[in-house]
Amino acid sequence: MPSQTKPDHPAFALVKHAFPNKRLRATEFRGESTLIVEPGDLHAVLAFLKTNADAAYEICTDVVGIDYLNYPAEMPGRFAVVYNLISHEHDNRLFVKTFLTPSLPTDGTADDPALYIDSACDLWPGCEWPEREVFDMFGVRFRHHPDLRRILTWNDFPAHPLRKDYPLRGRGEREAYRVVDRTST
Repeated sequence: MPSQTKPDHPAFALVKHAFPNKRLRATEFRGESTLIVEPGDLHAVLAFLKTNADAAYEICTDVVGIDYLNYPAEMPGRFAVVYNLISHEHDNRLFVKTFLTPSLPTDGTADDPALYIDSACDLWPGCEWPEREVFDMFGVRFRHHPDLRRILTWNDFPAHPLRKDYPLRGRGEREAYRVVDRTST
C-alpha cells in the first residue's frame, strides 16, 4: 500500500495561515498541487496568492471548467472552475479549484444562482476571455466580469455545449439555420 504523504507545496501553509477559519483542502497528484477552496472564498484566496510576497503568483495562465457528471468517484460538486497560477519569482505553479453544485435543473436555460463566482479579472486582466469561455461552455457566471457574454457560440444559443448532459449531436441548432455556401448572397 502506498504511503500517504501530506501535500507540501509552499502556498498551502501560507493560505492556511492567512485563512485559518476557512474550509481549505489540498491535493497533489503527479507533482501538480491543487488548492480547493469554497466558492465564496475563491476571490479572497486568489487575491492573497497574487499580492502576498511569499506567494507572488503574478500570472494566471488559464481558467478552465470541468463537468463531473457521472464521474466514478464522489465529488464535492458537479462543476469545478480551476485557475492555473504561476509564480516566476518562486518558480511555482498552483491550481486553485472551486466546486459548484447546481440548484436548478442543468438544461442550460435557467440562470442558476448556485453557479456564480466572483471574477478574477480585477486581479489578472488575462482572465477575461477564459472566464467568458467557461461561462459560454458550462454556464458558470462570473460576478463583476467586465464583459461577460458568449465567446464561442452566438448570443441566443440555448444551452452550454460542454456540459456532459448536452446531446452529442446537439439539440437541433444546425437545422434551425440556413446553409451558407459560396453561391449564397
